[in-house]
Amino acid sequence: MIIVRLIGGLGNQLFQYAAARKLANKHSTELKLDVSGFETYKLHKYSLSHFNIQENFASEGEINALTGQRKEGTITRIFRRALHKPAKLPATHIKEKNPFHFDPEILNLPDGVYLEGYWQSEKYFADIESIVRKELTVKTPLSGKDKELAKQMDSCDSVSIHIRRGDYVTNPHTSMVHGTSDLDYYNRCIRSIAESVKNPHFFVFSDDPEWVRDNLNPPYPTTFVDHNGADRNHEDLRLMSQCKHNIIANSTFSWWGAWLNSNPEKVVLAPKLWFRSDKYNNKDLIPDRWIKI
Repeated sequence: MIIVRLIGGLGNQLFQYAAARKLANKHSTELKLDVSGFETYKLHKYSLSHFNIQENFASEGEINALTGQRKEGTITRIFRRALHKPAKLPATHIKEKNPFHFDPEILNLPDGVYLEGYWQSEKYFADIESIVRKELTVKTPLSGKDKELAKQMDSCDSVSIHIRRGDYVTNPHTSMVHGTSDLDYYNRCIRSIAESVKNPHFFVFSDDPEWVRDNLNPPYPTTFVDHNGADRNHEDLRLMSQCKHNIIANSTFSWWGAWLNSNPEKVVLAPKLWFRSDKYNNKDLIPDRWIKI
């Protein structure tokens, strides 16, 4: 059994699932999901129930067995906290060492481990790509406006543009780490796409549609996709993947929209500057076949 801790937004959860799915597939063992973090994490909620995944939830006992929780005595815990020493993790509790860097040793782990981290690189699951693509399809068929847009995307040289603002703007810590991809980035991407795509039609997705309408004006046919709320973000993700080409933000949400795009001739443009903070870099995050702008 492999247990993976899910936390964060939809894009993060997809990375966590895909990496753990690879390890479970390697050992022909069961994959279980730890969603207990969402009981106190209010910014996002568990979002993978919309996909054709192996949805098996880990019990508290199964989680404790691999993480070593409750094994530490009260007196030991008091002394450790007084000395500001972190709890020693058992060998079965695997925490990501360097966020956003591919660690090949993860793929050599045995069965019976608990994974905690972000695992933001396709290198963790590239060799089971077909499995990941199949399981990360939305369960329900397209309908209503989503279906109409998907048909339109299929009939033209469609290009998705994702602009992430939200907590990247309003949350001081998140803004300090990530920041937002600025308008200059998007305008350069639009010009670059126009050089390789004859008649681009842009489909714009954002969590701040009013700001985008006021500030982004491509000199090409443009459709602003703003009818799906946060509870239907899986539908926006699916629509991004329906486009023939993608311009992504420094966001795992649009990363997955581009990755799940099955067009073999797709052009994907991604920001060179993924993080504002120098503490992190994206050397293993952006696939080599994508173009960094």
